[in-house]
Amino acid sequence: MTKTRDNPDKGRFELDEGGDTAIAAYVMEGGTVVFTHTEVPAALAGRGVGTRLIEGALAIVRDRDQRIVPACSFVDHYVRTHPDTHDLLA
Repeated sequence: MTKTRDNPDKGRFELDEGGDTAIAAYVMEGGTVVFTHTEVPAALAGRGVGTRLIEGALAIVRDRDQRIVPACSFVDHYVRTHPDTHDLLA
């Protein structure tokens, strides 16, 4: 299984699966990661790829001791339903 990686040049976290790439776009505001959009290719829909992408992205954010703003509805929903991530909120 592939891991989520940060692609700061493109301002997004990425997760490759089956030849496609799911992305979680962001902008940096100081030390805060503002998630703006999550996109999972149709071929990967319904397989938990988006969830794994966000889990990996939040793990990277946590390792860097950063905070987040979940401006994207998918990330917002994930954070609201996973109390263990609330400490990451800016």
